[in-house]
Amino acid sequence: MSAKKDISRRGFMAAGAAALLAGGPTASCMAMGVSPRPAAKMRFGLVTWLWAKDWNLPTLIANCEKSGLLGVELRTTHAHGVERDLTGEQRRRVRERFAESRVELVGIGSNERFDSPDPEKLAASIEATKAFVKLSRDVGGSGVKVKPDSFHEGVPREKTIEQIGESLHKVAAFAADYGQQIRLEVHGGCAELPTIKAIIEAADHPNARVCWNSNRQDLAGAGLEYNFNLVRPWFGDTAHVRELNDPEYGYPYPKLIELLVKIKYKGWVLLEAFTKPADRVEAMKEQKRIFEEMTAGLRPAEQVSS
Repeated sequence: MSAKKDISRRGFMAAGAAALLAGGPTASCMAMGVSPRPAAKMRFGLVTWLWAKDWNLPTLIANCEKSGLLGVELRTTHAHGVERDLTGEQRRRVRERFAESRVELVGIGSNERFDSPDPEKLAASIEATKAFVKLSRDVGGSGVKVKPDSFHEGVPREKTIEQIGESLHKVAAFAADYGQQIRLEVHGGCAELPTIKAIIEAADHPNARVCWNSNRQDLAGAGLEYNFNLVRPWFGDTAHVRELNDPEYGYPYPKLIELLVKIKYKGWVLLEAFTKPADRVEAMKEQKRIFEEMTAGLRPAEQVSS
């Protein structure tokens, strides 16, 4: 694709630097001939979708500190109000609130997607993503989550995959200049891992990464480990999980955690919970305890609990 050819040296170097500073995947660094610094341990945090959707920012930070979930991806449109229309002063205050706490702002969870066959909608989504990149940089985040998202009647699958890839390339190149990672959530009608692999290959940019999302599609075909390995080279600094002990969802989280430890994953495992507990802070504490129990016997010695 023509978009692939326009990677500036500045953008490419920025992408590698962003991955290096974030302790993310080594692929970008190795491509640049740079040895990555020893990365941080794998950590457990929170996505604010559902469990934290009605908490304002001070309450969110306080509850994360109480629960020990010390990293957070802020979903847009929620009560904490970290949105594109914040003024410069408001963005500074958000950044300071996190800096004054023990909670790390992992990034912004946007709802932008790149599958629309309508050129105006697609262009609007690309521009919105760029605005979220600037927001994330300003408030102290390290990246922006986006979605692929689905296929459309009358549009060949290959065309949609190429379009999503080209769009990802554009926003990833833009984000690299701001020190931000673009995190493609495994989501929607494109959630099968062979499709995600095709999209990320079409994007062809070291700053476009995959955000694992713990979908049932992960278990299709040859199974979890095979699908995990399909996209492993492009893992970013975030992976999403649901409740680790939800029997109804039935996801093999012990195996997923084992696979993450096996590849020495150094990013954030973020809880995107769907149930409705009476006490969400206590439920967050329980999920952290389960995560620590799952990792205790597997984690390399240098990866201790936060």
